[in-house]
Amino acid sequence: MADTATVKSDQADEHEPPRGDDTTPTRTRGEYADLVRRQGVYVALVALIIFNLIFTDNIASERVLLLQLTQVAPVLIVALGMALVIGTEGIDLSVGAVMALAAAVFPLYLGYGAPGALTIGLACGVATGLIAGVLVAHVGVQPIVATLGIMVAGRGLANLVGGEIKTIRDPDIIALGTGSIAKLPYTVLVAFVLAVVVAFVVRKTTYGRQLVAVGGNKRAAALAGIPVKRVLILTYIICGLLAAVAGVLLAARSQASDPTKLGLLMELSAITAVVIGGTPLSGGQVRILGTVAGALLMQLITATLIFHDIADSTAQMIQAAIVVGAVYVQIGRRKGAS
Repeated sequence: MADTATVKSDQADEHEPPRGDDTTPTRTRGEYADLVRRQGVYVALVALIIFNLIFTDNIASERVLLLQLTQVAPVLIVALGMALVIGTEGIDLSVGAVMALAAAVFPLYLGYGAPGALTIGLACGVATGLIAGVLVAHVGVQPIVATLGIMVAGRGLANLVGGEIKTIRDPDIIALGTGSIAKLPYTVLVAFVLAVVVAFVVRKTTYGRQLVAVGGNKRAAALAGIPVKRVLILTYIICGLLAAVAGVLLAARSQASDPTKLGLLMELSAITAVVIGGTPLSGGQVRILGTVAGALLMQLITATLIFHDIADSTAQMIQAAIVVGAVYVQIGRRKGAS
């Protein structure tokens, strides 16, 4: 009988849950790591601000702050459109060329007035976005291939149409690029308003919900009755339009249109801001606030390196390393979720 009781006791022990809290620290560490991954861009931004306040002279002056905001505004505007495209599991490499094309075209029509010229410039962005959207949604071309072709063709067309550097003398355009309200430049205000609008569209509109669904699973979205092709085309149109807005504002601020250099490598800056802001390259999610923080972080990194006499080429290498690191963190987050 004693042997029987011993066997039963052993069987009961086999079915008992392990005592102690050995799993609790592991689960806590996992949750903490995921929190760091999600909020890392904000932590890094705050840490870099504190670093500069302590170790960088004059970076907190009003003049420097306004300069940094003015420089980051076009990047942020382009990044907003890029975030939407990446949210559909796509990519748009043509944004820099679209900026150059819009900036090259609109000065040719300033004789018809600033509003008409700006409308034509923005229409260039809409047209290129439409072409990219049709190629991706209807023809079935991979987004990276479709937008790469538009990038090459768009830059060539900008050089063909714009030719050499053109000086902009229209007072309305100059006011758009250099004017301000309560010391905040128009360029910064436009970027802020667009960020709020895009965030509202993503969170509160049917299109925003459809965009996220398409990025998550196109087949499931189509089976659910979502017009996948229409959503894709509209997304690339919005991205092209925002790139054109950034190009026009950048040309207005510099009071010149340079189709060769304007918008060069802007696609890298935009993708960097989106990725480190937490929007996954796998689609199905769009983080607008994270994108804003990502753009500010990258601008602050560049400014910090400049203030400490580090070459711009080094800043570009650091930017590339940050992109790789952000993608690696995203991969770790997906593995942890699975």
